Amino acid sequence: MSRPVQGGTSPLPMKIVIFPGLTLPRVAEADLQRIRRAGGGADVVVSNPDSALTDIVDADVVLGFVTRPMYCAAKKLRWVHAIASGVDSFLYDEFRLGDVILTSEKGLVGEHLADHAFGLLLMLTRQLATALRLGPDAWNHRPAIRADEIELTGSTMGIFGFGGTGRAMARRAVAFGMRCIALDRDPVPGSTEVDSVMGPGDFDDLLKRADVVAVCCPLTPETRGKFDTCAFASMKSSAILLNVTRGEVMVEDDLVLALESGAIRGAALDVAPTEPLPGESRLWELPQVVMSPHTAGASQFRTQRNLDRFVRNLERLRRGEALEGEIDKNLGY
Repeated sequence: MSRPVQGGTSPLPMKIVIFPGLTLPRVAEADLQRIRRAGGGADVVVSNPDSALTDIVDADVVLGFVTRPMYCAAKKLRWVHAIASGVDSFLYDEFRLGDVILTSEKGLVGEHLADHAFGLLLMLTRQLATALRLGPDAWNHRPAIRADEIELTGSTMGIFGFGGTGRAMARRAVAFGMRCIALDRDPVPGSTEVDSVMGPGDFDDLLKRADVVAVCCPLTPETRGKFDTCAFASMKSSAILLNVTRGEVMVEDDLVLALESGAIRGAALDVAPTEPLPGESRLWELPQVVMSPHTAGASQFRTQRNLDRFVRNLERLRRGEALEGEIDKNLGY
């Protein structure tokens, strides 16, 4: 739950340190100016790995990833804004138990994650992956390809985790004529996107009813390894596992066994239990698996959405208001 933060003015300008990364490779000068203004004339430093431990010592605010040594070096840090939606890598004990506020992109990435998910799903259901793999020879296999094609109309998507990404997934599923059910840790009734929202105790029921199981949850101690042999045994043998959020919720050996034995029909994945996925993994060899290399998080709008939230939150911080996208560090999201 978001909470008010201590506002007020300081005799010295606020120091904001930016650590660029994969999802924020650079910050344009116009955005740096916006950040300075929102911070009330803040001192803004764009750092790098060589100077990170020095730059963070007197930082008030950080935009980017903070390692344990960096966190421990910081003397006056108040708030960190992650350039990511998942924050499991931030939740080492010092940060989790400390008073520094953590916010993220949660709620801002669902649209492009869901776009990517449906791209992967259609690669399987319409046998596009098979056609691409066969190349010119695909014309000689048209009857076999056509025999395995599936229409999504009337099928059921079971969404595991009903936050921003889960809701974006549901909107697309409905547009494809699918029925939707969802499961969330804190189910809120009355959603217009799904037929029902279940609680954690209904996990097995979700799996049994779904034709497509869409993993849309964060990585937490409760979700790590959740998709194991027992979970796959509860799914329909015709079901597809769809995951564009966190690979560690799947047990790789159990997933491979489920696919090889026919316990489930296929898997459409942008994430893997180990990343990069080792070349010797059986997942590379299975024809009923389509994968992309953890690229679902990319969008031409992502950087601006994130910076817009950061600027709004700087203004909120100075006014002593609750911040958008605050993480409950005990829950992990």
